Amino acid sequence: MERVTLRIPKQQIEEVEQMVETGEYPNRSEAIRSAVRDMLNEHDSNEERSSDKRKRTWAKV
Repeated sequence: MERVTLRIPKQQIEEVEQMVETGEYPNRSEAIRSAVRDMLNEHDSNEERSSDKRKRTWAKV
């Protein structure tokens, strides 16, 4: 795993810390990894939908 340093607004870190405190995530790193995974999955889904639309355009009459 590679280490990445980033700056996040204090309010967002406080919200992440609250998720950790309530047990939703074991630590900040896992919460942020989860957010990145969600972003990448959403991007992939959007790409697939765009690709499907491009594929379907030939069938329109």
